[in-house]
Amino acid sequence: MNSPQTLAQKIIAKASGKQHVVPGEIVTCQLDLVLMHDSSGPRRVKSRLEDLGAKVFDPSKIVLVSDHFVPATDPESAEILALTRRWAQDNLVNHFYDMQGICHVMLPQQGHLKPGMFLVGGDSHSPTGGAFATFMVGIGATEMTGALATGEIWIKVPETIRINWSGELPDGCSAKDIMLFLCKKLGMNNNYKVMEFGGETVRAMSMFERMVLCNMSAELGGKTGIIEADETTTEWIKSTGQAVDIDALDWQSDNKAKYEAVYHFNASDLVPQVAAPHSPENTDNVDVFSDVTVHQAYIGACTGAKLSDLHMAARVLKGQKVAQGTRLLIAPASVKTTEMAAKDGTLSLLTEAGAIMLPTGCGACAGMGAGAIANGENCISSTSRNFKGRMGSPDSNVYLASPYTVAASAIAGKIADPRLFLTNQP
Repeated sequence: MNSPQTLAQKIIAKASGKQHVVPGEIVTCQLDLVLMHDSSGPRRVKSRLEDLGAKVFDPSKIVLVSDHFVPATDPESAEILALTRRWAQDNLVNHFYDMQGICHVMLPQQGHLKPGMFLVGGDSHSPTGGAFATFMVGIGATEMTGALATGEIWIKVPETIRINWSGELPDGCSAKDIMLFLCKKLGMNNNYKVMEFGGETVRAMSMFERMVLCNMSAELGGKTGIIEADETTTEWIKSTGQAVDIDALDWQSDNKAKYEAVYHFNASDLVPQVAAPHSPENTDNVDVFSDVTVHQAYIGACTGAKLSDLHMAARVLKGQKVAQGTRLLIAPASVKTTEMAAKDGTLSLLTEAGAIMLPTGCGACAGMGAGAIANGENCISSTSRNFKGRMGSPDSNVYLASPYTVAASAIAGKIADPRLFLTNQP
């Protein structure tokens, strides 16, 4: 009789054609989907595939997104984008989203994710897809070449760590605060572990917020992040116009599944968190950093510029102004995000406060395009990483926080508690 399985084990078993898998076992899995972007995609794999004389295994199972070098700011970037476009056309890749948004947002936005899928992505934040009860991992260019040519990949079945959250998140706190707290509490060396998030706090979250939890599993050092399927998952799938599979809600861990470790935290005790340079692990309560001057505040990236993130910022910025000497830059995570924020009045609130809108894309988060920071400057950002030189000069400093805290800091001109500005907000 098979022992109880975690959600990750169940998905790996299905992908490898087995009834049951155990941690440490090495299996070969069939890929349901492959994600690439302009930085890690065609420019890295095109010549490798040609050297092998190989074709892509199934163009319909490839999603390609241009998001890192967009819009092109120099001839080199323009050539990378041109190569990406030609490769998509030559390989009959119909799921090509050119300058439409960040890949980790485009994938669910376009309805490509369903519970039980096994996927790989050419980016370290590919675990974002785990919010939809999928098993999705990031891989490098060499592995991506093999995946594209064969439609399969081997994996050593990982152990799973279960992280339960109970209680209600206080106003002014978000999933980003949870993840920064966990980076400090659990550290960033949870190597090759699946981080499974659950509990009443997670069940109450929107899909946007669940995506943040899984996205930043990479900062915990995990192999991937994952969340069990529920009605919130299926409602999202319906909203994209996709049919919900009959077994969608079955993608849960078994009650007696064995975890390497189980943690319990109370969200009600959380206060806004900030990570100091140069690691997400350097996290503490926001008031610890109240004397830090902010030259740039940035709301962007797959972690921090979805529609819900813009709504958080707008709640803080309503009726306020960005401090003199501080610049607030906002790059929405997708064109659709910008469109929806324009329709519901969010963009007006942001720009009236003094925010400068940037094009959709990875941009300043990855130190590309507009938004780089100079020597000696401090930036507070809704992004996920703050290692030295990540957003510009190696002599600059990046602090990480939620969109609430980033917006509050832009108003104050120094790192500030967003709860000070939410007192009179509905």
